[in-house]
Amino acid sequence: MKDLGDLLHLFACAFLFHFSAFMVIPAITDVTIEALCPGRDQCSLAIYLSGINQAITGLGTLVVTPLVGNLSDKYGRKALLTLPMTSAIVPLVVLACGRSRTHLYAYFVIKMVSGMFSDGSMQCLSLAYVADKVCERRRASAFGVLSGVSAAGFVSGTVAARFLPTSHTFQVSASVAAVAAVYMRVFLEETDGGAALMDEESTRPLCSPATDGESCPSLPTLKKKVPSLGDMISLLRNSLTLTRAAIVVFFNSLADSGFQSALLYYLKAQFHFNKDQFADLLLIAGGAGAFSQLLLMPSLAPAIGEERLLNVGLLASCTHIFLYSIAWSYWVPYFASTFVILGVFIHPCIRSIVSKKVRSNEQGMAQGCITGIASFASILSPLAFTPLTALFLSENAPFTFKGFSIMCAGFASLLAFTLSITMMSTTTIPYQKV
Repeated sequence: MKDLGDLLHLFACAFLFHFSAFMVIPAITDVTIEALCPGRDQCSLAIYLSGINQAITGLGTLVVTPLVGNLSDKYGRKALLTLPMTSAIVPLVVLACGRSRTHLYAYFVIKMVSGMFSDGSMQCLSLAYVADKVCERRRASAFGVLSGVSAAGFVSGTVAARFLPTSHTFQVSASVAAVAAVYMRVFLEETDGGAALMDEESTRPLCSPATDGESCPSLPTLKKKVPSLGDMISLLRNSLTLTRAAIVVFFNSLADSGFQSALLYYLKAQFHFNKDQFADLLLIAGGAGAFSQLLLMPSLAPAIGEERLLNVGLLASCTHIFLYSIAWSYWVPYFASTFVILGVFIHPCIRSIVSKKVRSNEQGMAQGCITGIASFASILSPLAFTPLTALFLSENAPFTFKGFSIMCAGFASLLAFTLSITMMSTTTIPYQKV
């Protein structure tokens, strides 16, 4: 019961954190374009500024997240959770004070720095906390519930943004972020690093030679050194499943980053969407995701396994990206967003697969490594997709196809789906009925 109470407190922290973070998304596109290109629906400067922010944040996350994850293995999850939850407050306060061009530039600079500590670390540490509290056979469902709670925060934040005036959106968001940090410090209990699960069955990695023919990955100990890039590469190379999972994560994150960075600017240029329509679209996607992760995934994961769910999620993801890219009417994006009900399986499934390949006291490093790979993809994504988005939304496009950059992201997602099929061959331990 104590572990359940600790998980509920973590879920409350995750809900509040994502409620605050996603509340500003429907408004930030309008605020950025209005500050940089008043009276226009298309602004190349805004697109490039967002791309630069994404690339620099991804570079910092690549370095910071594996370090934070490994430090949490030694010093505790709660102690390190303080870093991302407090750093996320600062950029919101800037736009809560004003939305002029000066405030906007200050917001992006501070957001780049704070995002290095909050974007990847919050997810990494939350997953490691859950892994400390939940045994392996229940972990996929628990990760799904965590993602569902985060999606519920996304939905709630989007609803709030839909009805709040822009002048109050950032003030409310900053206040909720501060409440989340205080709640975490007061109510969340530190974990034991998975010590309660450390018996012969629960600590033996599922990659032993007797089961799937892989050698067990060995993580560097923090007593000797901080993990280097070479340590992370060695970890991935020691397990075929981890190697394949890392490749799938890379291409899926490359597609997601390119898609998300272009989507709102594309919809504004193509269909003249505004803050309220962005909020409606995100609300559909968030509601579908929350429903799927909270109700469908806990039932489907034990029945068919994470690998098959991963394949289903990746197929749905590339389908809905392609639909966005060829949208011929304003209602098509709303229809495409319903595919999120299956696409949300991707992250909990891939994290559960990785979690089962390492020991309980190594979850922080392993999840940080996967998050770092996703961050590396988010560095490369703006380099490829930002110029494409700006070009095809401008009047100088070589041919008329405003969704061209989004279609390119769809091909990256299709490649991730193709590669994920090969992961099925490395899984030889079926789920047992409880």
